[in-house]
Amino acid sequence: MADGGGSGRGPSCPGAAAVLRRWEQLWRRAAVTAPWARGLLAVAAGLGLFYVVLRVPLRLRDGLAAATVFLGTLTPKFYFALTVTSSFISGLIFVFEWWYFQKYGTSFIEQFSVSHLRPLIGGVENSPPTPAAFSAGENETSRQNMPECKVWRNPLNLFRGAEYSRYMWVTGKEPLTYYDMNLSAQDHQNFFTCDTDALRPSDTVMQKAWRERNPQARIKAAYQALELNNDCATAYVLLAEEEATTIVDAEKYFKQALKAGEMIYRKSQNCHSQSPQHEAQLRRDTNVLVYVKRRLAMCARKLGRIREAVKMMRDLMKEFPLLSMLNIHENLLEALLELQAYADVQAVLAKYDDISLPKSAAICYTAALLKARAVSERFSPETASKRGLSTAEINAVEAIHRAVEFNPHVPKYLLEMKSLVLPPEHILKRGDSEAVAYAFFHLQHWKRIEGALNLLHCTWEGTFRMIPYPLEKGHLFYPYPSCTETADRELLPTGLCSFSAMLALLTHQFPELMVIFTKAVLRVLWPVSAPSVLASS
Repeated sequence: MADGGGSGRGPSCPGAAAVLRRWEQLWRRAAVTAPWARGLLAVAAGLGLFYVVLRVPLRLRDGLAAATVFLGTLTPKFYFALTVTSSFISGLIFVFEWWYFQKYGTSFIEQFSVSHLRPLIGGVENSPPTPAAFSAGENETSRQNMPECKVWRNPLNLFRGAEYSRYMWVTGKEPLTYYDMNLSAQDHQNFFTCDTDALRPSDTVMQKAWRERNPQARIKAAYQALELNNDCATAYVLLAEEEATTIVDAEKYFKQALKAGEMIYRKSQNCHSQSPQHEAQLRRDTNVLVYVKRRLAMCARKLGRIREAVKMMRDLMKEFPLLSMLNIHENLLEALLELQAYADVQAVLAKYDDISLPKSAAICYTAALLKARAVSERFSPETASKRGLSTAEINAVEAIHRAVEFNPHVPKYLLEMKSLVLPPEHILKRGDSEAVAYAFFHLQHWKRIEGALNLLHCTWEGTFRMIPYPLEKGHLFYPYPSCTETADRELLPTGLCSFSAMLALLTHQFPELMVIFTKAVLRVLWPVSAPSVLASS
């Protein structure tokens, strides 16, 4: 039933409607007979509302009292059973988390929280970062869309069997983190597999081999693939990377991989237009061929055949110009610096140190090194403070400031204020891992140029007078990303870094005591060979 001026539907609760009608009658009567009665009714309504508000806390207090009585009646057996059950569940979670980390190289709880829980509570997931920081003159839209911390494959990464494993055999320390090796496994699957592998038994075996976590299982699978097909290029690649214990052995395997890879690449070129599957196979075969040629050039560089390495790198860049994202030019820069071919280095920089291209520590610090080379031999801080800086010196200092702004970690490694460790297989642009990788290969080039490190030592800290808050505002690049520390912690072996830094600090502060300590350790660990080791040192 509709009330007098209602909306055409009766109230859902008849009792509530009657109360409201009675209240309206009292309110109108009070307005007519005694205006002061309206105030009394308002006070009564306020007291009623106050009672309703207090009613809920009173019920909560009663519930709390009941819960207290219930907990007081529990026996110690209940608490014991509760403790055992919770400990058992925690142990299961711990075992599962450990197994998941060993298998996939990441925390299941962390991954689940970031992927599923964070979006539910309104968090914003960090997108992967750009290849590098671009010049600050670009438009603001691209800056807002620019992610921060992307991990890149180290263009100068060492060989697993011939270098990383040898270090582990000598020191007993693992030079690579699980996170780093897991990223490499993903790279290998992306580079060396495709959808048509199921059609070839040898490639099927290798597809499983790249997923194996055990190095011996991977090597065994590579030999099985070669038994099925003696021209399996990826099997030779795996053996060169992991089974070869010297660079000479690795080069032999890579030469076999090159012979097989070129033959497969020519076949793929002839039929790549037949179907999308053939196009995917051509991309895979191209990746294999480029990878093998690059590693062969790196073998030649490590074996002292530097001119041959430079020629191989130039030919590779000319043959596959679209693969610049592999940063082969950084390998070329390092080899040219070893030849002291500074004019050729400048030519490479002129092409790749461009405002529109991603930057790296190798690009920025090599440009600074060339500018420093022109003035470092005659540079003196005392003289410069009296007469001022010349134009060439200003250019050198600005280049150093630019490099330090891009990656502020590098100077401490070049000036040997921090101890070097083996570079990881992946690096973070502008991070500590990139600084380690750069200094590991380029420190010798800075030492070769007289006065270059002295100029760096005198000027690099001046960068932070121009940008006192590098996390908030940059000068030539975007502000320094705040996420690098977390990513570098996953890439660099923290225990190894901290132990090396501690030894370096103690040796610097107490050199005589550290010599005595080293002799004592050698006598304990190698009592027979210690005298000869100490004598040779």
